[in-house]
Amino acid sequence: MAVVKIQIRDKGPYLITGDVELLDAEGNRFEHKKSFALCRCGLSQRKPFCDGSHKGNFDDCTRAKET
Repeated sequence: MAVVKIQIRDKGPYLITGDVELLDAEGNRFEHKKSFALCRCGLSQRKPFCDGSHKGNFDDCTRAKET
């Protein structure tokens, strides 16, 4: 199985790379490229995908806690 990478961008979307299937709540498949961005600010008009609406309107710089 290929590795899927999910990266949280500062003040921006989740960047997804790899072979992944994205489904809605009813199990319908979203068409997407090998690399795509998912909205996490709630402002996108293309949900679940990011359309850049977060710029200047979303402020989050999540960091993982070191173990």
